[in-house]
Amino acid sequence: MGNVTLLRRSGAILYDGLLVLSLMFFGTYIFVAALDKEIEAGSFWYQLALLLLAHIFFVGFWFIYGRTLGMQSWGLRLERTNRKKPTFWQCNLRFFAAILSWLPLGLGFFWQLFDNNNLTWHDRLSGTQLKFYTNR
Repeated sequence: MGNVTLLRRSGAILYDGLLVLSLMFFGTYIFVAALDKEIEAGSFWYQLALLLLAHIFFVGFWFIYGRTLGMQSWGLRLERTNRKKPTFWQCNLRFFAAILSWLPLGLGFFWQLFDNNNLTWHDRLSGTQLKFYTNR
């Protein structure tokens, strides 16, 4: 068990990003089929539906398994500071805090490089952290 590098974290983000993108394509197909007409990209309900899909993906995997598929591929696990699985509340808080970490050009993620405990903004805000496990 050890600290998670920004490179390892980025690998998991890329992997999960591709999975979420495919979910969003599928979600868009369902959204269009349900409305039976074209939708505008700026539609509030459409954007909310895509955000909900991403929310279900991340919070669901974090809460049930303690890791997403991308995290599993890179040997990462999400846990509380007491090494237990995060609560449902912490997973939700982490999801929205991660959005805040992305907003200033990803500064919340790069914060890990300067943090004494190797934590990002959303790690700190949610009381969770990523750990690297060699035996996946």
